[in-house]
Amino acid sequence: TFTVEEAVEAIGFGRFHIMLFLIMGSTGVAEAMEIMLIAVVSPLIRCEWQLRDWQLALVTTVSDSCSPQMVIHHVIIVMGTTTGFGRHILLLSFLWAAYFSLLTSFAPSYIWFVFLRAMVGGGVSGHAQGREENKQIIAMSSCSKPFLSLGKVFWLAGSLLIISLASVVNPTIGWRWLIRIASIPGILLILVFKFIPESARYNVSTGNTAAALATLQRIARMNGVAMPEGQLREPAKERRGRFKDLIHPKYLRTTLQIWIIW
Repeated sequence: TFTVEEAVEAIGFGRFHIMLFLIMGSTGVAEAMEIMLIAVVSPLIRCEWQLRDWQLALVTTVSDSCSPQMVIHHVIIVMGTTTGFGRHILLLSFLWAAYFSLLTSFAPSYIWFVFLRAMVGGGVSGHAQGREENKQIIAMSSCSKPFLSLGKVFWLAGSLLIISLASVVNPTIGWRWLIRIASIPGILLILVFKFIPESARYNVSTGNTAAALATLQRIARMNGVAMPEGQLREPAKERRGRFKDLIHPKYLRTTLQIWIIW
C-alpha cells in the first residue's frame, strides 16, 4: 500500500506540475488586475461624476479592503476545504467576480458603481484559494519547492498589464472598456479550470479513494512515470474542521482579530 504523499514523491515533478503552476498562478494575474483597476479608473470617474475626496476613497475601501469581503474570503476557504464542493468554490468565486465586474462597466451612477465594485471584491477575495491550492499541491513534491517563490511573478505581471492597458484604453475608448477587458483573464481561467483535477489529498480526506487514485494516475501519465505498486491507503479518520469552529469561544477572539486586521 501507499499514501498520497508517497505517490506524489514517486511521480515526481513534471508536466502536470508546470501546468498547475501556470493555471493556478494565473489567478494572481486576474486578482491583481481587478484590484489595481481602481487606481487607473478612479481619476476618470472622479471627473465624470464630480466626486469628492471621501467618495473616491469609499470606492477603494469597498473594492479592496472592506471587512465583509474578508469574511466572504474565510467562508470560501472553509467551504472549499470542509465541504464536498472542493474546487467548485474557486470556480464560483471567479464566476461571481467576472459577472459583477462586467456589470460595473455599465454602472449608470456612482452609487451603482460602488455597489457593484463591492460585489466584485467579494469574488476577488476568494481568488486566494487558487494560490493556496497551488502552494499545497506543488509543495507535496519536494523537488518542486523552488517554484513556490515564483508565485509573486503573476501578481507583478497582472499589475503591469492593467497599467499598460490603461495607458492605451483610457484615452481612446474609455474606462468602461478597460473594466471589460480586465475581466477577460478571469473568464479565461473559468474555461481552463476543467483541466485541473480535484486534489488527491482532498479526495482521500473525504473518503473518495477511487477519485484520488484516478487523479494520481492522470498525473503519472502526464509526467510519463509509473504509479507505485499496491493500493492507495486511506488515512486514519479524523474530525474535519467546520465553519462554526471559527466562532467557537476558544477561537472567536483570534477570528475577529484576523478579520479586522486583514
